[in-house]
Amino acid sequence: MHEVIQVQLRTVGEIKYFLTNGLKLDIGGKIIVEADRGLDYGEIAAPAERSTKIGFAEKPLRKIIRKANPWDEKQIVRNRAKTKDLMNVCGKKVQEHKLPMKLVDAEYSFDRSKIIFYFTSESRVDFRSLVRDLAGIFRVRIELRQIGVRDEARMLGGRGPCGRELCCMSFLKDFIPVTVKMAKVQNLPLNPSKISGLCGRLMCCLGYEYKSYREGLKGLPKVGKEINIDKVKGKVIGVNPLKGTVTVTQGEGKVRDIKIDEIKEVKK
Repeated sequence: MHEVIQVQLRTVGEIKYFLTNGLKLDIGGKIIVEADRGLDYGEIAAPAERSTKIGFAEKPLRKIIRKANPWDEKQIVRNRAKTKDLMNVCGKKVQEHKLPMKLVDAEYSFDRSKIIFYFTSESRVDFRSLVRDLAGIFRVRIELRQIGVRDEARMLGGRGPCGRELCCMSFLKDFIPVTVKMAKVQNLPLNPSKISGLCGRLMCCLGYEYKSYREGLKGLPKVGKEINIDKVKGKVIGVNPLKGTVTVTQGEGKVRDIKIDEIKEVKK
């Protein structure tokens, strides 16, 4: 039986399982881990769990080396301070090679044995010559990683239409598929500017709110249905699944919000 834990590598990197190596770790804690070549840093993303499997993928799991100490945290800060310089150099080289790519972010691995450049592009990019130039300048291993627009929004940050920090930056670790159907169930206007996030894709919150709305709609009559209220017919013009109510018009300007247990549908 092995104890494993999920770690988000670097600032907004991928989430992977690591062996806890017997350490007691809390969510959000900074740690130093084994990497492909050398050491890297990360943050605990979920509680530890026990498993009989040594590896969850093709390769055996690597270990957490230690909790980040004050020197480690200073090293992480120093590495992040180099981001602007890395972006400037790489940006100039991208222009020289006339590559159709947009640089989003750059970061050193913990021990500075590798630099990762993140970019977006609408097509595949042959960046082999760019990698050779960058490796000659920085004298370390270079990795260019193409990301999607959602990952770009997570890296750059910002606030959503609700006024709060983007979910993908604060607590959402994995992106889930979001469809227009989820917006329809929540009775939202199908206007892209109203239901899209900063990334230009459908807002992630539509996905994790969808189940609550779907459950709340069970038992509620659909818009347009005729119902009986105190032996008087009315027509449903709106539903509120979160409150369990419907908005009904009874003619002559009479509009009421009715609880589900107070209504009865008219049989046609």
